[in-house]
Amino acid sequence: MGWFFGFKLHIVINDKGEIIDFLFNQGNIDDRESLKNSLMQTSDRVLLRKRTLVETVNDELQNTCQIEHTRHRSVDNFLSNLISGLIAYHFLPKKPSLNLEVVDEKRVRKAA
Repeated sequence: MGWFFGFKLHIVINDKGEIIDFLFNQGNIDDRESLKNSLMQTSDRVLLRKRTLVETVNDELQNTCQIEHTRHRSVDNFLSNLISGLIAYHFLPKKPSLNLEVVDEKRVRKAA
């Protein structure tokens, strides 16, 4: 066809597989432009290494909540499909998650 138009969905999730934040932009924009520089806690750095959880959430969004669709006829239809898929994911009874024990650093320092 000679042209392409699409969008990319960026999500931020926690260890329970819950979507905390999302952003979507055009498909021809570099992924690094949508990132914001910020300091991260150690627990967040550990979560970054758990790519399988992110891929599983993406798979659930695409297959179960059906947000991947290639033939939208209007921008309104695209947005309503995307938002309704994110809401449907929120109400799933079982989300992919990690079994992490969160340690309160303040308690550890007081005990030591």
